[in-house]
Amino acid sequence: MNIYIGNLSYGVKENELHDALEAFGAVESVKIITDRETGRSKGFAFAEMPDDEAAKRAIDELAGKEFAGRTLVIKEARPRA
Repeated sequence: MNIYIGNLSYGVKENELHDALEAFGAVESVKIITDRETGRSKGFAFAEMPDDEAAKRAIDELAGKEFAGRTLVIKEARPRA
């Protein structure tokens, strides 16, 4: 399952998100989206978890929780239009 993670603190690193999600199951990848011009985080990321049940648990447990000083928005990512 592809997961959208929003409202991230700009200082959060991919490995920190990976570790937080790994508590719920295997994580294939985590990608923080950055600005092309500055290379600075845009405050959101996408993660891929192969086990849908583990991904749903992660979404349920982390949605609305504080992470690095910000309240996470986390949900199943919608396909690009």
